[in-house]
Amino acid sequence: MTVAREETASPRDAGEAGTPGSGRLGPPSWLALGFLLPALLLLGALVAYPIIYTAIRSFFDATGKKMVGLDNYTAIFTDHDSLLAVRNTAIWIVIAPTVVMILGLLFAVLTERIRWSTAFKMVVFMPMAVSFLASGVIFRLVYEQDPSMGVANAVITSIHDTFAGGSRYPGATVRQNDRSPDVAQAGAVTTRTPVQAGQTALLPLVGVKPENLPKKITPAKAPAPVPGKVSGLVWFDFTKGGGGTLNAPDPTEAGLAGMKVQAVSGTKVLASTTTDEDGSFVFTKALPAGATLKLPKSNFTAAYAGVDWLGSTLITPAIIAAFLWVWAGFAMVLIAAGLAAIPRDALEAARVDGATEWQVFRRVTVPLLAPVLTVVFVTMLINALKVFDLVFIIGGGDPNASVLAVRMWTESFGGGNDQGAGSAVAILLFLLVVPAMLFNLRRFRAESR
Repeated sequence: MTVAREETASPRDAGEAGTPGSGRLGPPSWLALGFLLPALLLLGALVAYPIIYTAIRSFFDATGKKMVGLDNYTAIFTDHDSLLAVRNTAIWIVIAPTVVMILGLLFAVLTERIRWSTAFKMVVFMPMAVSFLASGVIFRLVYEQDPSMGVANAVITSIHDTFAGGSRYPGATVRQNDRSPDVAQAGAVTTRTPVQAGQTALLPLVGVKPENLPKKITPAKAPAPVPGKVSGLVWFDFTKGGGGTLNAPDPTEAGLAGMKVQAVSGTKVLASTTTDEDGSFVFTKALPAGATLKLPKSNFTAAYAGVDWLGSTLITPAIIAAFLWVWAGFAMVLIAAGLAAIPRDALEAARVDGATEWQVFRRVTVPLLAPVLTVVFVTMLINALKVFDLVFIIGGGDPNASVLAVRMWTESFGGGNDQGAGSAVAILLFLLVVPAMLFNLRRFRAESR
């Protein structure tokens, strides 16, 4: 009796059966390469070729005909504007990623503890829907120096004037050609001669801007003499259309309300009062002999104009604040997703063991969020290195705000017209970005395993 044997084909045999001579499963390598070729050509044309050409171009001068070696690279660290760009880029990569990560973490934790978390997330994430160009325009307007246009200074000046008060009549002065015989100005306006009890002092001013006058003008009216007390009048000694009597109030001339008046003896302030709507004032207590009247300098100094956000000192922090506004929502969403994946058992176990909320956050939540925080930090680091739009729009070409990406554009196309120097800056920026990108790639591969 003969028993037939069944032979099992090995994988090698199956592979050889499917693709004779290949010795492996699947299509031949030349077929896979054929499918990848269009993508490889596109990648080479858009990525590899520009990098190689830029690296070569960085060793030539502005004409592209004469090789200058490393001169373009050494110029980055010797030219004043380039050094400012390097310094500002260092500030960006130290501050911006760290602060974005911290804000994102705080917002993510906060959204777990409030009832209206969805609305909060939407508001914080909304700037991501705005282009960086539009964000730059928005913050350019926010940082305008004029409080009537810039939101930041409008808020600051409002708070300042609420607590410190503001000058109501900046620029007001006494007559320069035909001065009042009893009034002088040296910063503050003072009477030349001492005032007497029962006297009405006249303090005429000119140079008051129309926009600083009250909307409803009250005609200046000198108060009647008060026995035993000193009274007076501060008014705008100017009659529209000409005419009127100098150094005397006329029916159409405006009283200056809210003007601070002091009675002084030398440098000592004896009493203080404020003018009424018609510019009149009366000291409620009797003044000693020899006292003079003074309108303090604070009545005439220019109004507080807020902070010079786009000045050389604050322009970089101001632009970083705009960067935070844009990216904080992105960081919040990523970290919130990481928080949602944390096992609640670990948090509850820590609380049962007696840990406070701060200890739970610091010793349990943050370590478990370390991979997500690393993603956020590295991503923000790359974005901070190549930031261009916000700096270019808000900074307006100010070298004090320039970073390497803006410097690269300026050298190449923004007036420098030196593609060699611009290429050197581009290669430097590329070398700074590559380590962060490689770190991300290694981390992604490690996580995929």
